[in-house]
Amino acid sequence: MLKQSIEGKLFSQYYARWIQMYKQGAIRNVTMQKYLMAQTWIDKLVPNLLTCDLTRTNYQQLLNDYAECHERQTTMDFHHQLKGAILDAVDEGLIERDPTRKAIIKGKTPREKKPKYLNQFELHTLLSSMEMKPVVNWEWFILLIAKTGMRFSEALALTPKDFDFAHQALSICKTWDYKGTGGFLPTKNKSSMRKIQIDWQTVIQFSELVKDLSPDTPIFVSGAVFNSTVNDILRRYCVRAKVPVISIHGLRHTHASLLLFAGVSIASVARRLGHSSMTTTQKTYLHIIQELENQDVELVMRSLSGLI
Repeated sequence: MLKQSIEGKLFSQYYARWIQMYKQGAIRNVTMQKYLMAQTWIDKLVPNLLTCDLTRTNYQQLLNDYAECHERQTTMDFHHQLKGAILDAVDEGLIERDPTRKAIIKGKTPREKKPKYLNQFELHTLLSSMEMKPVVNWEWFILLIAKTGMRFSEALALTPKDFDFAHQALSICKTWDYKGTGGFLPTKNKSSMRKIQIDWQTVIQFSELVKDLSPDTPIFVSGAVFNSTVNDILRRYCVRAKVPVISIHGLRHTHASLLLFAGVSIASVARRLGHSSMTTTQKTYLHIIQELENQDVELVMRSLSGLI
């Protein structure tokens, strides 16, 4: 009886119930998996910690132990996944004070970052090296993401009727559940539902490619789809073209960076990418924005120096 009483007060069990109560059915499955992974680490690192015994000291120790084998950003994510549950426990009177206050986030030294995007010349070289056949294949998938900046799951969910060739537009209104059992899913957020303008060349190419396909059937999906499969194809083309090896998601970054360097506003880039706010775009592409600001300063100085 005493064992059952103690187990009922374990933080690991409280967190598991909190996930089930507040997160299950309310968030996307991919996000749910992150909370469940956090649950696994709680079970591993503090299996006997009582909720009422959660203090700033042992919470910091939990973060420190987690940080020993994770990078700082991953540790920050872990902290955020736990904090919501802990603050609710404080509100319920199960914990006297907020143990997450002033938490210090540590982590392993980040691994050397791989290139996230290509410049305009590298992208042109890559696309020119691809074998574009007169049938739908992954090469066309790669080209379309490079030209639109779509997410991987959004591109997989495309059907012929999503193309509005008359108005040179592409409707993004769903995603494909490639990590699960397949099938259509909602977009990441409301902002992800959007129309993307496409160039006339893409209109001509895809109007021919999809003309005989079922209007409601995904263009690129014919069975189980793995992100790694398409990334491997892209990697081979990158190696062949002698450009930095990037991922499919890196094509999305490439698309955004080319638009920013071309002078497209952050607001327009955010809408095209389906970001929930411009803040997301600014954080993701801060390095590019800073580089553009440096170029603006040089332009201002050159303009002012010619006034006298």
